[in-house]
Amino acid sequence: MTAIIVASVVCLLVGGGLGFVLFRYVLKSGYDSILKEAEVEAEVLKKNKLLEVKEKFLNKKVELEKEVSMRNQKIQQVENKLKQREMVINQRYEEVQRRKAEADSIRENMENQFVIIEKKKEELDKLQQQEINKLETISGLSAEEAKERLVESLKEEAKTMAQSYINDIMDDAKMTANKEAKRIVVQSIQRIATETAIENSVTVFHIESDEIKGRIIGREGRNIRALEAATGVEIVVDDTPEAIVLSAFDPVRREVARLALHQLVIDGRIHPARIEEVVAKVRKQVEEEIVETGKRTTIDLGIHGLHSELIRIIGKMKYRSSYGQNLLQHARETANLCAVMATELGLNPKKAKRAGLLHDIGKVPDEEPELPHALLGMKLAERYKEKPDICNAIGAHHDETEMTSLLAPIVQICDAISGARPGARREIVEAYIKRLNDLEKLAMAYPGVTKTYAIQAGRELRVIVGADKIDDKQTENLSGEIARKIQDEMTYPGQVKITVIRETRAVSYAK
Repeated sequence: MTAIIVASVVCLLVGGGLGFVLFRYVLKSGYDSILKEAEVEAEVLKKNKLLEVKEKFLNKKVELEKEVSMRNQKIQQVENKLKQREMVINQRYEEVQRRKAEADSIRENMENQFVIIEKKKEELDKLQQQEINKLETISGLSAEEAKERLVESLKEEAKTMAQSYINDIMDDAKMTANKEAKRIVVQSIQRIATETAIENSVTVFHIESDEIKGRIIGREGRNIRALEAATGVEIVVDDTPEAIVLSAFDPVRREVARLALHQLVIDGRIHPARIEEVVAKVRKQVEEEIVETGKRTTIDLGIHGLHSELIRIIGKMKYRSSYGQNLLQHARETANLCAVMATELGLNPKKAKRAGLLHDIGKVPDEEPELPHALLGMKLAERYKEKPDICNAIGAHHDETEMTSLLAPIVQICDAISGARPGARREIVEAYIKRLNDLEKLAMAYPGVTKTYAIQAGRELRVIVGADKIDDKQTENLSGEIARKIQDEMTYPGQVKITVIRETRAVSYAK
C-alpha cells in the first residue's frame, strides 16, 4: 500500500498527460490489490467465525448430552423406586389376602363352635332342671324355700364373722396406729429431697483484671462512694486478685449492687451520675425478677389462682431467710411435703400444697412487725381471698391460733421437718439480721433522714440526709444523737460508727 502511494506521487510530479495516465494506472492497480487483500481477510474471518460457531455448537451439544444423560439417570432411579414400591405393595397385598383368608377360616370355626356351645348349654339346662326336680322330690321343699333357708343361714354366719373381723381390725388399729403415723412421716421425708441453703452476708464479684478496680474506685474514691450510697452495700476492694467483695445483710441490696457493677463494668462508663442511673434500672429489674420468680414457683408446684400480691410475696421469699435457710426453698419443700402427707392420709393434696407454700408469707412484709409471722400471714391470706381452711393452716402452724382443719397439723409437721430447727448458729444469724434492721429503723425515725445503711456487720451505720432539710451544724448534732440513742436502747458487740452524709447537688440541662 505504501509503494502505491509513493508511485502515485512520482507520477504527479512527472506532470503532463503521461503523468496523469500513469497515475490512473497506478491507482487502479492499487484498488485491485486492496480488494484482493480484503477478500482474503474476509475469507479468513469467515472461516474463523465458522470454526467458533462449530466449537460453540459442539460445546452446547456436549452439555445437552450430559443434561439428557443426568435426566435419564434420574428417570431410571425413579422407575427403580416405583418398581420396588410396586413389589412391596404386591407383597403386602398378598399378605393381606392371606390374613383375610385366615380370618375367614377362624370366623367360620368360631361360628361352628358357637353353635356347638349353644347345644351343650341347652343340654346342661335340661340336666340341671332334672336334678332340681329330683332334689325337690327328695327333700320335700321347693327350690325357692331351700334358697330362703340357705340365705338366712348364711346371713347369721356372715354377721358373726363380720363382728369378729371388726373387733380384730380395731384391736390391730390401736396397736399399729402409732407405727403407721411414723411410717407416713418417714415416707414423706424420704420422698422429698431437702436442699438447705445457708444464707451469708457476702457476695464475691469477679472481674477480668485488677485494672478495673481503679475505675470502680474512681478519682478520690468518688465512684465507690456513689455506689455504696446508691445501693447501701459495703464494697471491699483489696488485694484479692480479680475479685471485689460486696457486704450487706440484705440479699436484695447485694443482688442490686452485683448486677449494677456487672452492667457498669461491661458498659465502661463509670461515674456517679451513671451509677445512680444504672442502680435505679437494676432495682426495677430485680422487682420484675421477684414477680417472675413467684410466677415460676407457682407454675412448678401446679398452684393456680393466687392473687398477684401473693405471687410477689412468694418471689420476694428468694431474698429472705428463715433461721439461715432460704425462705423460698423452705416454702417449696414444705409444700411438697404437705402434698405427699395429705395424699398418704387421703386428703386433698392441692390444698395442702397451697397451704404449705403460703405458711411463711408473714415473714416477708415489713408492715405490722409486732404481730407473729403466722398471724400476719393468716391476715394476708384472708385479705387476698384465700379459703378459710388454708388461712387457718397458715395461722396455726406455730399454735398461735386454734386448729380448725386437718390441713393445719400437716403444715405444722412439714414445717418442722423442712425447717430443721432449732440451731444455735441459725438463731444467731436471725438475731444478727434483726439487729441490723433495728439499727436502720432507729436512724430513719429522725426528721430529714432519707436513707440508712448498716454496713461492716453492723459496726458502721451510714445515714444520708437531705441537704435542703438539715444544715451542717444539725448534721453534726444528728450523728451524736443517734450514737446516744443506740447506746441507750440497743445491745451490740464492740462499737458502732455513725457516719452522717449531707450532699448538695446542682443539676442543669444543656438544650
